[in-house]
Amino acid sequence: MNLLLWTTHVTSAHDPLLADLRRTGYDGVEIPIFEGTSADYRTLGAKLRDLGLGTTAVTVMSPDASPISPDAKARAAAVDRLRWVLDRAAECGAEVLCGPLHSPLGVFSGVPATADENARGVETLRTVADHAAAHGITLAIEYLNRFENYFLTTAADNLRLVAAVNHPACGCMWDTFHAHIEEKNPAAALAALRGHLVHVHLSENDRGTPGTGQVNWRATFDTLRAIGYDRWLVIEAFGRALPELAAATRVWRDLFADPRDVYTAGLAFIRENLAR
Repeated sequence: MNLLLWTTHVTSAHDPLLADLRRTGYDGVEIPIFEGTSADYRTLGAKLRDLGLGTTAVTVMSPDASPISPDAKARAAAVDRLRWVLDRAAECGAEVLCGPLHSPLGVFSGVPATADENARGVETLRTVADHAAAHGITLAIEYLNRFENYFLTTAADNLRLVAAVNHPACGCMWDTFHAHIEEKNPAAALAALRGHLVHVHLSENDRGTPGTGQVNWRATFDTLRAIGYDRWLVIEAFGRALPELAAATRVWRDLFADPRDVYTAGLAFIRENLAR
């Protein structure tokens, strides 16, 4: 379960939530890494281990730390930022760092991505992948829909970028929300990631509770099964509890009555589909 539904910084205040997720039947949680200290993440890692929860991590990039920027200082800042995030991810025990690690969220040039931007992104991510590998962490590169970024908007784009990075610690990510918007044939696009897919977000078309909207879940689970995917399945949903995050994710209305409904009904829905 992705904890961005509740916070951008997990603290001891979230201990009851973590315990309830474990009681509900979750194997792991996805930790947002945007701020905090080394001590914060070491403490969190110990808590997660005590609960028996596995860990993945998620972050986003900012305009002043952009892997594709023509400004060498901004690219260097991106490397520094991602190395810092990876250090914190390692401290809390994460196996994967996912997200749109390729470019800043919500920043647009007004034109399609260029070959120069692609080359800069490849070089930056390859450098960062070395640091990820040293921690035993895999980078899961997430493509976003065209309304949230312009650099990477389809699974085919994602695969080309990851193939160019050509690093064992860097792979592709699939998010059903973005795929529902951008892919003409989501099942075929997902199947094309066979052998390169390292992380999956299960997110409904409105970013509410999985199974309550328009995503073709049967095709999604059938394709994941067909390509032999056996890594993390993470529910990602967003609400209005955090105004800044709600604005960034364009959530303008309540999509569920209670966040607990998302993770209880969501887990039951996943189990139902895995059992088919």
